[in-house]
Amino acid sequence: MVQGLRLFLAMALAALTGCVTPPGQYRPPANAAVLKPLPKEKFWWGTSTASFQNEDRGMAPDDPLNFRTDWDVFAEEGKAPARGDKAVFSWTRFDLDLKALRQLGVSHFRFGVEWARIEPKPGVINEKALARYVDMARQLRAAGIEPVVTLWHFTFPDWLYDKHDKRHVNFVHPDAPEAWRAHVTRVVRAMKPYVRIYVPQNEPNGALNLGWIAGHWPPGLLLDPFGYKRAMRSAAGMFRDAAEIIRTERPGAIVMGIYSIPDWRRSRLGDPTALVYNVVQRQNFDHLDMVADSMDIIGVNYYYAQEASILRFLNRGHGEMSSDYTQLGWEIVPEGLYNVLTEVNKRYGKPIVITENGLGTQSEQKRIRYLREHIAQMRRAMAEGVDVRGYFPWTLVDNYEWKEGWHGQFGLFSFDRETKARNLEPTGRWFSAYIKANPQP
Repeated sequence: MVQGLRLFLAMALAALTGCVTPPGQYRPPANAAVLKPLPKEKFWWGTSTASFQNEDRGMAPDDPLNFRTDWDVFAEEGKAPARGDKAVFSWTRFDLDLKALRQLGVSHFRFGVEWARIEPKPGVINEKALARYVDMARQLRAAGIEPVVTLWHFTFPDWLYDKHDKRHVNFVHPDAPEAWRAHVTRVVRAMKPYVRIYVPQNEPNGALNLGWIAGHWPPGLLLDPFGYKRAMRSAAGMFRDAAEIIRTERPGAIVMGIYSIPDWRRSRLGDPTALVYNVVQRQNFDHLDMVADSMDIIGVNYYYAQEASILRFLNRGHGEMSSDYTQLGWEIVPEGLYNVLTEVNKRYGKPIVITENGLGTQSEQKRIRYLREHIAQMRRAMAEGVDVRGYFPWTLVDNYEWKEGWHGQFGLFSFDRETKARNLEPTGRWFSAYIKANPQP
């Protein structure tokens, strides 16, 4: 109820600050670079992880290169569940992730690099950490798996997060744009022998909304639409800088933007003026509108559909334990994926990869049905001409789920805390058999 009330107040405040005009048809900037069409490739069957959700610290607390992220600070402030220093050991035991990937038989794997690990203090570079990320990409290539590298997956170094002055943190920290350009250059220059596909930012639209409007993620600012706008402009500028650096450092690279895009249903009874609907559509598309011309592929993270109405937001999380909902209270609507794919295709006309799609549940039968039905909706969109190039279920192994902590099992593999083993779950077996039988969907 509290989160629903926050969102309702945010929408009301947005209405007063001119943030709710409906998103129009996307038009590239007049000076937009013309990107060459991507040639068709074998379909990308993959999966994904995130550095903060999976990687253990891998060093002693007194190590001079030890690091912290803004999420570590946020947890210390009591605003997020503690992750712990071990996670699922994807740093020190990447070999176990690689073994699991080979067992699945995927062609692509998306993983993140932790900026704070590489640059624990301003200008102090952990060259061994950077070299290890490079070696991860090398090992993936040697195993016949294409690495997809995410340069920012929700976390900043703590030195870009002043908990005493949250008007200047993360995307809006005065040092962030320059430090980001140096970071992107450093990583791409090191990884370019093995990596051609880069994701500058993962779901910036969701992170911005949760950080500056809902107050739910770092920096935890509630109802700050003006800060939100500043952060949005900065994030978009940093994305465009990254795209330019990637293409300069690694000619022929593929740049992919990734966005969380729920399927919002218009409610004429619960939202007669379309206020709520226009706000959530803005959340879906504003950042993407600013940078779409600079990317080759649009990554769609789709999990749920929801009615866009004030009452629905106020009641979210109540009475939602039926089979039509996930552990996290998200409504399961496979057709929503079809709706999102057709909308993104119509709006931007670019190739699409479904970069995240999955179900938090303890029922493997329910999870298999979820993947099967969503893949069917993907195939439906493709049959109607939508250029979908890949599908990545979230995630490789059960892990830390941000504000939900260790609640919400999304993994194709479960994690044994005693042995560190990744144990293939029935959903993982189903997905592995499916992609072997259907190299092209």
